[in-house]
Amino acid sequence: MQQLKRSELLWGSEALEKIKNSTVAVFGLGGVGGNAAEAVARSGVGAIDLIDGDTVGITNLNRQLVALHSTLDKNKAEVMRERILDINPECKVRAFNLFFDRSTEDKFDFTDYDYVIDCIDTVTSKLRLVEICNEKGVPIISSMGTGNKLDASKLEVCDISQTTYDPLARVMRKELKKRGIYTLTVVYSCEKAVKPDEEEIKKLLEAEGSAKRTLPASSPFVPPAAGIMLASKVVCDLGGIACGKTAK
Repeated sequence: MQQLKRSELLWGSEALEKIKNSTVAVFGLGGVGGNAAEAVARSGVGAIDLIDGDTVGITNLNRQLVALHSTLDKNKAEVMRERILDINPECKVRAFNLFFDRSTEDKFDFTDYDYVIDCIDTVTSKLRLVEICNEKGVPIISSMGTGNKLDASKLEVCDISQTTYDPLARVMRKELKKRGIYTLTVVYSCEKAVKPDEEEIKKLLEAEGSAKRTLPASSPFVPPAAGIMLASKVVCDLGGIACGKTAK
C-alpha cells in the first residue's frame, strides 16, 4: 500500500507483509487504548477488533483520541472503527460495544488473535483477559496505571515483576501469582504519582453525578504516549522487527 511506503523503508517488505496478515484486539479505547489502536492501524495491521462499552464524555477531551465535541455521547468502539477505516479502508475492523468480563468473554475467539492489547481499567477484567491469553497461548501486553502521572519520559516496556510506584501493577502481580502467572509484558511509568486535590475530585464526581468515590487525574501526555509504546512493541513483535534498528 502506498500509504505504508515510509514504514516499509524502516521495516522492510517482509515485515510489512507479516504485519498486514496479523489480527490484533484492543480492549479498552480510552486515553491509552485509542492511541494504541490508531498506531496499530497506521502500521498496516490487516484486522483489528475494538472492544469498549463506554461512550465519549466531556472529560475525555483532555486526552482521548476518540473524544471530540462532534463525538460526545457516541460509542468509543464505533468512533474508533470509523476513524481507522478513514485511515485504512482495507483494514477489517470490528467494533464491540461492550465491556469485557466473564459475562461477555464467550463473544471472542481468542485463537483468532495474533496479539492482544489490554487497556482495560478494571482489575478483575484485566486479570481475566491475561488468564485467557495465557491459556490460549496468545501474546498479550498490558497497560498499567497512567493516571496521576505527568512525565511521559518515565514510561517503559518491561515485565510486570520490574515495576515500581504503580499500585495497579502491584495488585496485578499479586493476583497473577495466585493464578500461577509470573510474567506479563507491560507498559508502565516509574514516576511517583502526583496526588490530586481530594475536594476537587469530589466536586467533579458530584457534577458528573458519578457513583465513584474517587478518580485519577490525567494529562494529554502520559496516556497517549503509553498507547504508542504498546503499539510499537506489538508491531515490532508481529513483524519480527528489532525495535530501534532499521531493517536491512
